Amino acid sequence: MGRERVAQLEYSEFQAAMLDEAKRRRKAAKIIAVLAHFLGRDAGDGPVLDGRRVADIGCSAGFIADELAAAGAEHAFGIDIDVPGLRKAAERFGKRVAFVCADGTALPFPDGSMDVLVFNHIYEHVVDPDAVIREMRRVLADDGVLYLGLGNRLGVIEPHYKLPFLSYLPPALADRYVRSFGRADHYYERFRTRGGLRRMLAGFHVWDYSLPVLASPERFAGAELFPGAAGRAAQATLARAPRAALRALLPVVPTYLWVASKTPRRPLGPALPQPPQPVPTP
Repeated sequence: MGRERVAQLEYSEFQAAMLDEAKRRRKAAKIIAVLAHFLGRDAGDGPVLDGRRVADIGCSAGFIADELAAAGAEHAFGIDIDVPGLRKAAERFGKRVAFVCADGTALPFPDGSMDVLVFNHIYEHVVDPDAVIREMRRVLADDGVLYLGLGNRLGVIEPHYKLPFLSYLPPALADRYVRSFGRADHYYERFRTRGGLRRMLAGFHVWDYSLPVLASPERFAGAELFPGAAGRAAQATLARAPRAALRALLPVVPTYLWVASKTPRRPLGPALPQPPQPVPTP
């Protein structure tokens, strides 16, 4: 019988990465660059999120929410159940971001009221990600967009504990694996494959930015993905690679970067060496 999953409260108290300000702001820059391309907001068009109502779902200590506010959001919100993280966020950024302690399955917004939602590397931590996705769909405007950073169960190195093939294992074996390396008492996270993530986004219209970001990291504030000369050579190879060959690798890409909408939309940004591709959903 599997261990019952409960909400991860006070996540920032035991996951130091949530307090790594430089890293969180780099992630925010990538998120905003992807949104800028999808929305067709060039540098001369003014702030990327100018006049929009924006919320970071799973904001923790608030660095990404703060960057969303700086990108021109008219109203910026940070939502989490991490009370210590929210306290830190409100102390630093509360003048331009409204931080609210709320569960993702009961967001404190009216139907169709949000223009942009960010859900970045959160789904594997929540008890019922499908319910959170349904709730985000409820509050998203018909012409709104949802940014998703989604870990892949078939990524070889598990991102939290840096152990190979950890996310492939059933829960009992995964618990033994993390304990044997002294990383944790048990393995809490639950990742899904690309197929499972597509089903989770059923009813959304989704565009995949994973390969565009890998092939054009300088455009998407992801230069740290390819450091050094070897990294630049790898980037150039990705930019020139046949699209069919890259698509064949998608099932094992460690992280998917998707932009979803309730109604059909297309990316409005300029052409890229590897353009975003639509993701079929049920």
